[in-house]
Amino acid sequence: MYTEREGLRLGLVGWVKNTHSGTVVGQVQGPADMVEEMKVWLSKEGSPSSRITRAVFTNQRSIDKLELSGFKTRF
Repeated sequence: MYTEREGLRLGLVGWVKNTHSGTVVGQVQGPADMVEEMKVWLSKEGSPSSRITRAVFTNQRSIDKLELSGFKTRF
């Protein structure tokens, strides 16, 4: 829920999900500067119980229109 709250605070849309292997996957959309700020937060801070050893961001691209709405934690 911390990641969801941070995404909403930054005005982003998207989703995150904890995997069974202990990693996190997701998708984030919004203004490029806010996406970059979210990536920094995910890389360095994360939720209070997280232990971040590395962060990899892939499939980055520019979009003309948001494809998602809201920011959710998937289970």
